[in-house]
Amino acid sequence: MNKSLLKNKLNTASLVLIPVAVGINYIGKAFAQSLKLPLWLGSIGTAISSMLAGPVIGAICGAINNLVYGLTDVMSMPYALTSVFIGASIGILARKNKLSSIPKVIFAGLLVAVIAAVVSTPLNIIFWAGTTGNVWGDGVFTVMMANHIPEWISSFVDEFIIDVPDKIITMLVAYEIVKNLPDSLTLLYKNNEQIEEL
Repeated sequence: MNKSLLKNKLNTASLVLIPVAVGINYIGKAFAQSLKLPLWLGSIGTAISSMLAGPVIGAICGAINNLVYGLTDVMSMPYALTSVFIGASIGILARKNKLSSIPKVIFAGLLVAVIAAVVSTPLNIIFWAGTTGNVWGDGVFTVMMANHIPEWISSFVDEFIIDVPDKIITMLVAYEIVKNLPDSLTLLYKNNEQIEEL
């Protein structure tokens, strides 16, 4: 991987962005839980920070996000690994200019959903007997297990069917927010390095 993709300006704007992103994540997750939505909505802030400041800041926001959740729910902490991958992948896609239109953002959301499901599935099996804690996905898991589908496939499907709409919506919301920010703000995060193709 080109090292310039991971270069990051650790300036005041980037450092201020971290708690803001974590706060947005927390609000999004609380909103989804209160309405019992078949979504997480806990990565919107991570996506915004990744789009603005790159993969390193995005990964940091993702990790801190789960550590904060872990203060009230210790089982959220292992999923910091998933959040790191989410933040880093979105940041890399942004640096590669793969988030420049709605269709590209939707495709990126699907890609991030695959990454999140791949990373989360073994964690779900280790800590939750394959379930996610989301009633919608866990219903599918129960049906698949009752039909003797292997646990790791059932667990992946459980995670994936929640992650796909969640990450697409997350990416679209973050994209619209970032796109409508004033130039005076987004310029604080611009990396002037020339990003080469992988």
